Amino acid sequence: MTIEARIRELGNRHRSLEDAIHRELTRPSADSLQVRELKQRKLRLKEEITSLEARTG
Repeated sequence: MTIEARIRELGNRHRSLEDAIHRELTRPSADSLQVRELKQRKLRLKEEITSLEARTG
């Protein structure tokens, strides 16, 4: 897999997590632990994307 393809894949996963966070926050009884976990996963993906983008110049 090329770096560009990996970045696209991670970007898709990042957007999916953003949607999941939004859905959880709009629930009447949002699970703050679940939201925190989703946000941490989203941050790790963003860090990996940033790292890969730096390698491509």
